[in-house]
Amino acid sequence: MSLELTSRWIPTQDEFDAFARVSGDDNPIHVDPAFSARTAFGRTVSHGMLIYSKLWGLLQQAYPKARQCSQSMMFSYPAYAGEEVLLRVRETAPAHFEMQATRAADGAALLTGEAEIEC
Repeated sequence: MSLELTSRWIPTQDEFDAFARVSGDDNPIHVDPAFSARTAFGRTVSHGMLIYSKLWGLLQQAYPKARQCSQSMMFSYPAYAGEEVLLRVRETAPAHFEMQATRAADGAALLTGEAEIEC
């Protein structure tokens, strides 16, 4: 039987701002609502790695001492503050995991990826 973990998350602008401070990625598309309003997105969007960190945290609930060996990911659609995200981590083989974040409202794939760990 393979492990499957799921969670729900509603991103906030405060999280986008905090992630920008911690990561140094202060691109205005993430932190400046006035700038973002003039883009194709129309509002700020989450950092992709913030989404991944939520998935990694979910995986670490099952494997608290896990170390990541590799990761691959693709960001197909943006995640917006205030819009619920469904997080899913599924073990596909020993120490190999499929990771997915989808927008709850329409099922859009925000992040699809894989991670390999050492425990």
